[in-house]
Amino acid sequence: MSEASLPFPAQLNPPQARAVSHVEGPLLVFAGAGSGKTRVITYRIANLIAQHRVPPQRILAVTFTNKAAGEMRERLEKLIGPDATHSAWVGTFHSTCSRLLRRYAADAGLTRDFLIYDDSDQRAVVARVLKELKYDEREAHPKTILGRIMKEKQEGRGPADVDTLAFQGKVLRAAFEGYQKAMKLANAVDFEDLISLVTHLSESTTLGSGHELRERFDHVLVDEFQDTNQMQYRLVRALALRTRNLCTVGDDDQSIYRWRGGDVRLIRNFRRDFPDATVVKLEENYRSTARIVRAALAVISPSMEREPKQLFTRNSEGARVGVVIARDEHDEASFVAQQARGLLNSGVNPEQIAVFYRIHAMSRVLEESLRMARIPYRIVGGVRFFDRAEVKDLLAYLRVLLNPRSDVDLLRIINVPARGIGDSTLSKLSEVALARGSSLYDALGPAADSAALSAAPRKKLASFLDLIESYRRFAATLAPSKLAELIFSDTGYKKSLEEEDTAEADARLQNIKELIGSMQEYEQELEEAGETATLAGYLERVTLSTSADEKKDQPQASLMSIHSAKGLEFDHVFVLGLEDGIFPYERPNSDDGTDMEEERRLAYVALTRARQQLFLLRAANRTLFGFSRPNPPSRFLRDLPREDVNHIVTENAAIPGGRAPIRPMPAWSSGSGFRNERPQRPAPPPPAEDRIIERDPSAFLDDDGMSLRKGTRVAHQRFGVGSVVSVDASSQPPRATVYFPSWGEKKVLLEHLKLP
Repeated sequence: MSEASLPFPAQLNPPQARAVSHVEGPLLVFAGAGSGKTRVITYRIANLIAQHRVPPQRILAVTFTNKAAGEMRERLEKLIGPDATHSAWVGTFHSTCSRLLRRYAADAGLTRDFLIYDDSDQRAVVARVLKELKYDEREAHPKTILGRIMKEKQEGRGPADVDTLAFQGKVLRAAFEGYQKAMKLANAVDFEDLISLVTHLSESTTLGSGHELRERFDHVLVDEFQDTNQMQYRLVRALALRTRNLCTVGDDDQSIYRWRGGDVRLIRNFRRDFPDATVVKLEENYRSTARIVRAALAVISPSMEREPKQLFTRNSEGARVGVVIARDEHDEASFVAQQARGLLNSGVNPEQIAVFYRIHAMSRVLEESLRMARIPYRIVGGVRFFDRAEVKDLLAYLRVLLNPRSDVDLLRIINVPARGIGDSTLSKLSEVALARGSSLYDALGPAADSAALSAAPRKKLASFLDLIESYRRFAATLAPSKLAELIFSDTGYKKSLEEEDTAEADARLQNIKELIGSMQEYEQELEEAGETATLAGYLERVTLSTSADEKKDQPQASLMSIHSAKGLEFDHVFVLGLEDGIFPYERPNSDDGTDMEEERRLAYVALTRARQQLFLLRAANRTLFGFSRPNPPSRFLRDLPREDVNHIVTENAAIPGGRAPIRPMPAWSSGSGFRNERPQRPAPPPPAEDRIIERDPSAFLDDDGMSLRKGTRVAHQRFGVGSVVSVDASSQPPRATVYFPSWGEKKVLLEHLKLP
């Protein structure tokens, strides 16, 4: 069938039409960012059904998320109607395999009512197996072992394939074998089993189900092919073995999930398995402005092994990409808040504003700035910093030290990390507290002496009580950050996360370090104001800053990691942390180049989410996880086309001197073609009714002859430029209350201020 005879030629450009009109044989579609990938897949299915009379039930289209599958079905329904759409097999890999496995359960050694275990169920099975094998969690953490088992399954390997030369290999094989036996006994499967079992059935030449599966579909289409793992590829290849009508659509430039099994080599090597495959490249971007498209292409082009693609657009040139240098992470966040506030004031819908970061812990400072600017926001693909489980755990420890009668906090930490105090022990503890009319904490001692409990639970309760009491002795003398570090280490919480050795555990460790870093910021701030930092003061600040009422149904800006941004698009995008070591992220013991290649692809994904406006931000000095250091500009910034970039230095970054050294702009930032604009002025302070302002403050002349009045602009080495709210000349030493756009109102000793 020719492209001209397609029922919808006006809606397709020539490469899209070639992909849609192709019927017989393997097809590989390289779909650049914003090039209409979903349109091609849905129009192709519609064309097969409407023009080539392929029965809908003979078509299989698989993708990775329920959202993507739902969007595909919605578009198909508009093209060919609900009946045909419902008959076609359109779904995720897991939902499709679950549906097929129910039909052929017996050949897989299951009954049709098999259970699908989620992550927590799987961890429970592994924990029980390790306990039966008499392995201590210090030797084999359940979550770590489970992750390795899943990795083996993704690669199509079983227990017998595990190398047992090292001790960890022996543990893994034994745990893997025990896990598989336990799952079979329970008539249960995990997510990887869904795919591997159907794959093995589809590849079988002896089972009747294998023949039926290979006969079931005439056309197989795979969305986001660059994210498939080995077993998923084997599955679709087996299902398409009879007809060879396998259509794969993806973009190797957007392969960013290697850490969860995605193998970019599969899309790049597709033509090795199918040398006669038709290849179509979709290179026209319909999403972004021309400047954004050129910037994204410049960042991805140095990639070593990518399939050559020349992304272009017919859209307008648009605004230049803003490359912003801020003083530190607070100044960076303040810039975002000011720009976002300006967009909202001009009528932009908050839903069209997004902020991306490479590391989840970077959201803390950003959230503080957005709250201060009264900008509603949501965390996409995660939770707000102070709502994260590990952060709440450590804060609960601190609250118990301050107020041991807080039953809510005590219940949260009494068995975190696990110390063998289970539900039955807690039930007995509650009974003792109820009988005495006391808090759970006050009941710990009596319960530890109670005959109602056996010796082991009594010993554990007594040990926990001694632990908390030992910390309480330090609570009044240690700084909050030191106390938190002590708790995190001595309770075994830190060790448990380190031994878990997973990406999730690493992120939780980073969040705890960032929390302790926020305590250190609080302590330094109080020191500079001539006041004493206290645990009560810090906890009050955290509670007040996170308990403000929010309208959950109102439009909100989106904050997310770059991984979570895949598949999304926004009019206005801010990307934080464009510094070597942050983005690209610096991993230890990685020198084969694959990590850097994926970081480059991650940058490409970040840039191509923006439709109209893009800001790339870096801090001259960044404090993260409690450590402060100057970072060089990200190497990705050096790839940007000079004529498409506008370099911006924030007002605070331009202040000479101070604790945060300002690194000079690199050589590639100078020269013609730039508009070196000054940034917008900081947002004005909140309305007077929302702030305590001395109505008639007297002028104050310090020893250096600096005259301070209400409204005087001053500079601080840490907080940047601000405006004087009031001066307390009677205090010794004298201090001022200053409003800083990045920090809000702060009390500062006058000796730390100077005129900007």
